[in-house]
Order: sequence, then structure tokens, then C-alpha cells
Amino acid sequence: MIWQLDLILLLFVVICGIAAISVKDLLSAVILLGLYSFLMCLLWTEMGAVDVAFTEASVGAGIGTVLYIAAVYKTTRRSKD
Repeated sequence: MIWQLDLILLLFVVICGIAAISVKDLLSAVILLGLYSFLMCLLWTEMGAVDVAFTEASVGAGIGTVLYIAAVYKTTRRSKD
């Protein structure tokens, strides 16, 4: 394992997590959570857990993000922020 790459990926994961809970727009939050899942996939791959990384990529970054985006598009806004 390359510890510098692990540290950079972990830093990006933390930044994406904080950004996802602090943005006001739902679509932006969903995209940031998809990026969070993809970065976690890279982190799992770097650590050698390829089966966990494949599951994270297919479920977390793939299907989950698509379903969240579909749910966001089906919602309407009640007030203008």
C-alpha cells in the first residue's frame, strides 16, 4: 500500500462527506454522495479488498446514486430558498 495515496483518498472522502451534509441542494448532495462512494471504492481497492470495492462501486456509486437522483426528480419544492 502507498500510504500517501491512502491519505489523499481519505482526505477527499472526508471532504466529500462534509460537503454532502452541508449543501442545501438535494441534487448536489446526491452527486457528492456518489463521489463519496466512488472514492470509498478506490480506497477499498487500494487496501486490497477488491470484493468490497466491487460491491461499493456497483451498489453505492452505481444503483444507489441512480435511485437517489430519480427520487430527487420526483420531489417538488414547497418553498423557495
